[in-house]
Amino acid sequence: MRILLLTYLLFVTAPVFAGAPIIAAASNLQFALEEAAQRFTQQTGHALRLNFGSSGNFRRQIAQGAPFELFLSANESFVQALYQQGHVDNEGVIYARGRLAWAQPKGKYPPPEAHTPLAGVYEAIAALEEGQRQRIAIASPEHAPYGVAAQEVLLQAGLWEASEPLRIQGENVSQTLQFALSDDARGGLVAYSLVLAPTLSERSEFVLIPEAWHTPLRQRMVLTPQAGEVAQAFYAWLQQADAQAIFQQYGFNTD
Repeated sequence: MRILLLTYLLFVTAPVFAGAPIIAAASNLQFALEEAAQRFTQQTGHALRLNFGSSGNFRRQIAQGAPFELFLSANESFVQALYQQGHVDNEGVIYARGRLAWAQPKGKYPPPEAHTPLAGVYEAIAALEEGQRQRIAIASPEHAPYGVAAQEVLLQAGLWEASEPLRIQGENVSQTLQFALSDDARGGLVAYSLVLAPTLSERSEFVLIPEAWHTPLRQRMVLTPQAGEVAQAFYAWLQQADAQAIFQQYGFNTD
């Protein structure tokens, strides 16, 4: 009986995921999109395969023919570049605007304050002059829109060169948060949406970076020419109230 039951379960579940569309999503969406995809599956019965990483790498892979059916970028420029180069049929839509935050290990340093959100960077630079090395994490500006925003913030504050010996770069903003909360780190500039996740909010303290300090993080998504009916349905669903409420829960602006 047990063997028959296992065989039945394999038979009814395997096809659901085998044909599920692959969604390429910026890593700052990890928790929000997982929740959204689960809700979509509950409502429609259609499974999705989520692939998280840096938006720049996904742009390159889609241009090379990777089998993604929907691309959710952490900014709009990578989607617009794909359209201009003829790899997608339109410019897609903006689905949310993200925020940059300074995050640090909880309880290890003085709490970050809204009026001095880069205090941790200044303190780490001062500590370096005393022979201490406290790492500052940012995402790679080459691949990750949140890395570009972090670079802009540090440049505007006159801290880019001074922080160079301390900076450690994550391939994407999710990896960057791991670095920012590691034992030898003072903190890092990361996606607000990630530090709001319950599993990470217990380990971190954060303060928002003013939006005026960097180029707006307008997050755009687009269907690829390989998109089937399920990917098209998810694309439409992400623009509706249920999905927008989930994005807002994780700190995104959807106005």
